[in-house]
Amino acid sequence: MTAITLKGMTWSHPRGYDPMVACSKTWFERTGIAIEWDKRSLQDFESFPVEELARQYDLIVIDHPHVGQITEEGCLAPLDRPERQAEFAELASGTVGASFPSYNWRGRQWAFPIDAATQVLAWRPDLIDAPPRRWTEVVDLARSGRLLLPLRPPHSLMSFFTLCGNLGRACSVERDKPFADPDVGVAALEAIRELASHIDPACLAMDPIAVLDRMGETSSSVAVSPLIYGYVSYSLKGFRDRRIAFADIPAIGKTGPIGSALGGTGIAVSAFSRAPDAAVDFAYWIASGPVQADEYWKSGGQPGHAAGWEDDGANETSLEFYRATRATLQGAWLRPRHNGYMPLQEAASHIVNDAVTGAISAKAAIGKLNDAFRESFKA
Repeated sequence: MTAITLKGMTWSHPRGYDPMVACSKTWFERTGIAIEWDKRSLQDFESFPVEELARQYDLIVIDHPHVGQITEEGCLAPLDRPERQAEFAELASGTVGASFPSYNWRGRQWAFPIDAATQVLAWRPDLIDAPPRRWTEVVDLARSGRLLLPLRPPHSLMSFFTLCGNLGRACSVERDKPFADPDVGVAALEAIRELASHIDPACLAMDPIAVLDRMGETSSSVAVSPLIYGYVSYSLKGFRDRRIAFADIPAIGKTGPIGSALGGTGIAVSAFSRAPDAAVDFAYWIASGPVQADEYWKSGGQPGHAAGWEDDGANETSLEFYRATRATLQGAWLRPRHNGYMPLQEAASHIVNDAVTGAISAKAAIGKLNDAFRESFKA
């Protein structure tokens, strides 16, 4: 029998790379099938064409907003196989928030969640006694110079999404409705602009990793980042000089920690794979509850299955990362996923930043966002 070696692509961070390598080693010991993993930067991961990756790799870690484009390009293999209905149902029942359905498009499942994330709050327990729960507290911390906010595209747009959702008027995902409510959209932009006026202008070029790296420095006085994708790595002992805890988002609205812009990653199988059955087998296995609640998180991953989020060991080693942010993830908002959204995400992020820096008014920005949303369906 010819030995099978699969190729996989993930993103360049210990949370995205280390568990894939560790779990693949176990898979090889169990099956004799080897998987070689490459990695791309976070920025490339968010924007690089999936079709190009699918022609080079058997397994690809993707972001759910790509699914509409994926459907049109036919570059991934659907994972909802009739002969695996029981396993499929188990994975679906283990979803955290909308993580599992986020990869379902036009009736097919294009990836399984292996990493669940959304915008939450990051804070330094050694610098403040408790995380802020209300937006007014966040503003006070910004005024005191103790706050950072990642505003590098697309993260400025993600914060806009989260604030709109938390204010009770989430942005539309339907082509026949305005993308952003005029009043709520302006309020969200003004809230971000107010924070930006008090924080380091370098935030405009910082993604979550850059912000968390700064927060984790011994000499850092930054106590909070109020809207940032959760990274369990920074809660682990020894990952950085200082440990960072995470909590539910601070509410600007009246209904608690809802509306956060869902993130996370899923494992997909290339439609061009020369060993598709072997790739699908691995996808089902690594996304399963027993793996996610054991080797996956123990090797530095952030599980996409509820079994991992509920595991006592996973919480004890991470300053209760999972329990402390679960409510926000359960109430997270699912971004648009239609073919044409990915270019919109890039363009809309720059519109938001123009409003945040005062280059255009918040009202004008909402008009531009709504126009860009309508145009995105013509792709």
